[in-house]
Amino acid sequence: MSRTRRQAYGARRRAPYAFLAPAVVLFLLFFALPIGYAIWLSLHRIEVQGLGLGSGARSEVWTGLSNYADALGDSELLASALRVLGYGLIVIPVMLGLALLFALLLDAERVRGRRFGRLVIFLPYAVPGVIAGMLWGFLYLPSVSPLHDLLDRFGLPAPDLLGGGPLYVAMANIAVWGGTGFNMIVIYTSLRAIPTEIYEAARLDGCSQAQIAWRIKIPMVAPALVLTFFFSVIATLQVFNEPTTLRPLTNAIPTTWSPMMKVYQDAFRGGDIHSAAATAVIIAVVTLVLSFSFLRVANSRNRQEEAGR
Repeated sequence: MSRTRRQAYGARRRAPYAFLAPAVVLFLLFFALPIGYAIWLSLHRIEVQGLGLGSGARSEVWTGLSNYADALGDSELLASALRVLGYGLIVIPVMLGLALLFALLLDAERVRGRRFGRLVIFLPYAVPGVIAGMLWGFLYLPSVSPLHDLLDRFGLPAPDLLGGGPLYVAMANIAVWGGTGFNMIVIYTSLRAIPTEIYEAARLDGCSQAQIAWRIKIPMVAPALVLTFFFSVIATLQVFNEPTTLRPLTNAIPTTWSPMMKVYQDAFRGGDIHSAAATAVIIAVVTLVLSFSFLRVANSRNRQEEAGR
């Protein structure tokens, strides 16, 4: 083999690595490195000597798993996790149910304004979460809400959506309003990929539109439903924008309402970045375990259904 051919062969072998290099560098800088640094912080703590004055008075020392033990034993973290659990029990079923319903309606025959309907349903997803929280927060605030004025004119009592049990519904409404459009697009795209011959065969067998939707469409878009559920669980565990945006409007939302808010409070308000890192790692591990477990259950169920066929 001549030298020119060897060089050309070597260049072809190196070409894939050259194309992968930017993605690998970005992954290492913005994903792997921050995770590694958070784990490193979670295994250390600041030790103060004397009055804490001087250049050597504060030092970073190895603490092992003590930060994790303190975080797991923190009652505020447990309370915030329970609040997020109640929040998720409202958000996930309602959001995915509406997304599936809208996707089925848009995929129905002879539906008018399909493009306009997709745009209207998807548009709230394009609104940033903080802006959405502010918009809905002012609609919930009795002193400025036009909804409260409308109810007063009809002599109807205005609900207090920023306190007590209705607060969960108020925050869930913001998440549902913003996330339904994205999930609808995922499910609708999966519906459009189903061959039309299946629908024609079902109509020849006398199936109605409701029967086609229940017996054909929904089972065939099960992978899309699994995917949207997976994304919804992750978003619910990491909820931060809605309670943080509504907190200045009410006293019913503590600074540690959600686990992510507790991480923010410990790191930037309490100044304990090492404890916050341990809590963040715990949240990441719980999210990973739940996601992996759910995907494994879904995959095993799909394999059982395929084997039964």
